[in-house]
Amino acid sequence: MRPTILTPLFADVTAIKGIGDKIAKLLAKLLRHGESDHARLVDVLFHLPHTMVDRRYRCTIAQLPLQGVVTLEVTIGKHKPPPRGTRLPYRIEAHDDTGNMTISFFSSYVDQLKRQFPEGEKRFISGEISWFGAEAQMNHPDYVLNADELSKMPVLEPIYPLTAGLSSKLLGKTAKAALEKLPPLPEWQDVAWLQKRGWPDFGTALRNMHTPEDLTVLAPDGANRSRLAYDELLANQLALTLVRAQMKRASGRKLVGSGDLRKLIINNLPYSLTNAQQSATAEILADMASQNRMIRLLQGDVGAGKTVVALLALAEAVESGTQGALMVPTEILARQHFVGLSKLLEGTGIKLAILTGREKGKLREETLAGLASGEINILIGTHALFQDGVEFHDLGLAVVDEQHRFGVHQRLALQGKSEGNTDLLVMTATPIPRTLALTAYGDMDVSKITEKPAGRLPIDTRVLSTGRYDEVISGLHRSLATGARAYWVCPLVEESEFVDSAAAEKRFEALAEEFPNQVGLIHGRMKGVEKDEVMMRFKTGALVILASTTVIEVGVDVPEASIMIIENAERFGLAQLHQLRGRVGRGRAKSSCLLLYQEPLGETAKARLKIMRETEDGFRIAEEDLKLRGAGEMLGTQQSGLAEFRVVDLSVHGELLVAARDDAQLILNKDPKLETPRGEALRNLLYLFERDAAIKLLSSG
Repeated sequence: MRPTILTPLFADVTAIKGIGDKIAKLLAKLLRHGESDHARLVDVLFHLPHTMVDRRYRCTIAQLPLQGVVTLEVTIGKHKPPPRGTRLPYRIEAHDDTGNMTISFFSSYVDQLKRQFPEGEKRFISGEISWFGAEAQMNHPDYVLNADELSKMPVLEPIYPLTAGLSSKLLGKTAKAALEKLPPLPEWQDVAWLQKRGWPDFGTALRNMHTPEDLTVLAPDGANRSRLAYDELLANQLALTLVRAQMKRASGRKLVGSGDLRKLIINNLPYSLTNAQQSATAEILADMASQNRMIRLLQGDVGAGKTVVALLALAEAVESGTQGALMVPTEILARQHFVGLSKLLEGTGIKLAILTGREKGKLREETLAGLASGEINILIGTHALFQDGVEFHDLGLAVVDEQHRFGVHQRLALQGKSEGNTDLLVMTATPIPRTLALTAYGDMDVSKITEKPAGRLPIDTRVLSTGRYDEVISGLHRSLATGARAYWVCPLVEESEFVDSAAAEKRFEALAEEFPNQVGLIHGRMKGVEKDEVMMRFKTGALVILASTTVIEVGVDVPEASIMIIENAERFGLAQLHQLRGRVGRGRAKSSCLLLYQEPLGETAKARLKIMRETEDGFRIAEEDLKLRGAGEMLGTQQSGLAEFRVVDLSVHGELLVAARDDAQLILNKDPKLETPRGEALRNLLYLFERDAAIKLLSSG
């Protein structure tokens, strides 16, 4: 149960006077990402302003600066509506004893302006000043007030991130009303730590942020924001530490085999394991052999050979008498793994099966029966693996590939398929900066594969304007004549599979005209069988160009493909560009990646493409991506079920994260049930930042 002291903060925003359903929906869109629930007061309080407008500068027309926000008292003169049919502004003359100026409106309702600016009367106007030659202008003043109303104008006005239909004025007013409901809360931070940092208490920090007295108050690394960011980081780390302690406490079991099956698989490999693969395998096997439950993250760059390491671990689980599961995010990847791993398992006697949404009827029933009886040793599949009706005989090891595509709840659902405390191995080919790994996967041990398999050649990455399309096509003709195969990734139009698919179809038609009978098309709206057929024809060389959306981003493996062309590369994030580039460079041929961009290029896009040219090191790319985009967007937290931060900016507050992790560990070592006075206060913190799922773990012991 949420502590009653916090109840007022979780009230619906409609409890605030003046906020009806229409505004509540807009606030939900902004603060709760369009969830059907209304926003609550706590959502408003944690939505912090990023800058402010200072309206304290009062002057005469003669004293006007060249730029900036000013507040003036003027007498209203003539109204000058624009001639009909023109796009000229509506202009209103104004003057004081020292000079003249113009007030302009570019979209106007004449009757309203006449009421707001009555000729001959005095008005106070406040807004940004601009100049047209020697004439001072104020376009669309923020405030137009008579003498009686002047006291209502905020002289220091916070500016908030917004959505269409909401104003900073309204958000500021809502935040002030929410602050009135903020109760005094017992301090959950260590007082000596607060003094050392010079941080205020929680309530003061929130009030300072929403009613700033100058711009420094809002600084991301200032005392107020840092205090609130540390609160959020501590809530995050406490929750993860509690989850980890609970999962470790649920006793595991020893999964130890003779190693014979592993040897057979290694003999089937066309290459030797790298040192990094060997050490990651050793760490995983040591975890499996211990009495504790394994919860490990395997991070490896694109093409580093994580799947082989996972297969060796799955073979160990089978040899110890249990079953294994490999869950992947897409059907294409599931089928590709099924084909690739079947070859590696030849002669081992391990029975491998596949389960996706496509397996239906008798085939599905046979697979489920084989799984329940234990006849099937390893099951590969999509999220279909954790649906009702899928019962394992004894699941010893669950491997989750591309963890960021699945929510935490989904990986727990897969583990819940076994009463025998399943070991968990999570893999990601999206290298994650240390700060992000701690916030997203702080409940896990981490292994890294930093080398690529021997013989992998560097990928030649080039950046070209789309204006040179004809040159690209000529170059493609020359390369295909030598037997090369190419991916052509179509532009990311918007977050809509429908629109992106249409763009892919358009590019496919143009390429098919240029290269008759040689081009295939794959996008997310095609049926699985159609995708498989196109993919197979590309793999066998019946097709030599594959036009696609980002559906090929994860794990698709065609070693013969050596050219990657990404159209409108400036629209993609760094991690995504790196993943796409990783689809080539997997065979013996020298590979290239062409990033086509549309001019003009923004600064961020320019920086992204420059990094792609400079390095293939996914870990460096991830660090740069974090700086350019921030954590939420980088991990795609909306889809992933990972904690999303409201106050924290990891590019600014990353150094506080390690302190929060150490603090969380210390707290739970001393007070594992959070029963001391500080522990009780920390329960408030967990509820405030909605990490309260962790509280249930305290009571479950």
